[in-house]
Amino acid sequence: QVQLVESGGGLVQPGGSLRLSCAASGSVFSMYVMGWHRQAPGAQRELVASITPVGSTNYADSVKGRFTISRDNAKNTVYLQLNSLKPEDSAVYYCNMYLPPLIPSEKGYWGQGTQVTVSS
Repeated sequence: QVQLVESGGGLVQPGGSLRLSCAASGSVFSMYVMGWHRQAPGAQRELVASITPVGSTNYADSVKGRFTISRDNAKNTVYLQLNSLKPEDSAVYYCNMYLPPLIPSEKGYWGQGTQVTVSS
C-alpha cells in the first residue's frame, strides 16, 4: 500500500513563496505520474501541475510561470515550488500518484493535503 505525505504548507504574504513536498512510500514511485491538485472552500478540486516519470510537466494556466513541479525518483519525492503567490492560490494542496490510462488520477493514491494560505 502506497502512502503519500505532504509537507511545506503554511501562511505566506502575497508575492511570497512556498515549497511543498510529497514523500511516497513503496518502490513504484518512479513508474507513476505525480500530480498536485488544490481545492479551495466551495470550489472543485483542480489539477495544478503534473509530472511524468521522465520529467515532462503540465501546468494549469492559472499557475504557469509561477509554480514549478519537480521530482526526485531516488528520494521518492515530488515537489511544488510556489512563487509570486496570490490570495486566490489559497487552498488545500493534495499530492496524487497515478498511472494513466490504467489508473486514472481520481483512482490513484492521494495524500492528506497541506493548507496554503496567502494573506497579508
